[in-house]
Amino acid sequence: MESAIPQHLVTARTRHRRVPDDYAPPYPSFVARHKPSVQRVVMAYFGIQTQGAPLPAAEQAIAGITSAFAAGDGPAHWDQARYIDEAGFTNVVTVAYWNDRKKFDDWFPAARDSWTGAQRAQGGFGDGFGTFIEVLYPSVEGYETLFSSLGRPEGVAVLADDMSGEVQEHAYWGGMRDRIPKSQTNEMAPAGAARAVRDGARIQVIPHDNVCLIRSGQDWGDTETAERKMYLEDVEPVLREGMDFLRDSGRSIGCYANRYMTVVSADGGQAEKSYGMSWWKSLAALERWAESHPTHVRIFGAAMKYLSTLGPAAKLRLYHEVTVARADEQFFEYLNWTAPRK
Repeated sequence: MESAIPQHLVTARTRHRRVPDDYAPPYPSFVARHKPSVQRVVMAYFGIQTQGAPLPAAEQAIAGITSAFAAGDGPAHWDQARYIDEAGFTNVVTVAYWNDRKKFDDWFPAARDSWTGAQRAQGGFGDGFGTFIEVLYPSVEGYETLFSSLGRPEGVAVLADDMSGEVQEHAYWGGMRDRIPKSQTNEMAPAGAARAVRDGARIQVIPHDNVCLIRSGQDWGDTETAERKMYLEDVEPVLREGMDFLRDSGRSIGCYANRYMTVVSADGGQAEKSYGMSWWKSLAALERWAESHPTHVRIFGAAMKYLSTLGPAAKLRLYHEVTVARADEQFFEYLNWTAPRK
């Protein structure tokens, strides 16, 4: 059994794991493995906010950003999803991933200018939609991944060179932290205070240290009739209840924003995939919700009942990626955007 932390990132611990060295998890899970030469990745979320279905101008903007991805310095992978925010607006979010920071830095200025910058602002605000960019560019020591099965990577894992064998650090509270290489020596506690800088219709958020982002996904495309019914009727509603709590009331427990999104398929339809994307004040705040909040306790209970009923025959695929980023590894900008009320 392997450690989730790759060998080239292992260092002498000053902070200990939550489990002993002989811990044996009850079921297999796997993590993405980058080449040792990869030192940093980029996760860039380009969002559009509209009232109702996206208007032609918004659709044109979405097509424009995806076309820009095909440029020489564009991302190695991107995907798209939709959700309704707490103010009732439709959001289309296109997330792109790079494993080369320089390529992103060369590509980004023109994309930003057309998305939230001067080029779009000069066009006025009669186009009926808002835009936002949220970017993290963490070192590989600052994030972790986890997959319930092999063969279909998602998110940042698509950039990886390979997947691991079965890893030890999972299926216990604290495993998420223990999989992040930086946790070997760093508490990753938040520091400083975030602030917003407004310039007309544009808002840039200056973040604090060690903001946490989780993308946690579900893929039920391979499930058959009985399992699909069990997931959609017994598990998904409980998951949605928890996601709605974080969306509507998450700030009370340290969740800045939550989006429970449905993935858009290659033909523009609705894929049988979803993921929650949550911004948190800290990894510790995310851990407290996961370990003890009633909404997540119910999610965990429904998932465990589902998995214990089906055992190895379960075809539902689960994954997540969790990132803790320094202030200088973050970028947030919003234009003509309606901030949902809390």
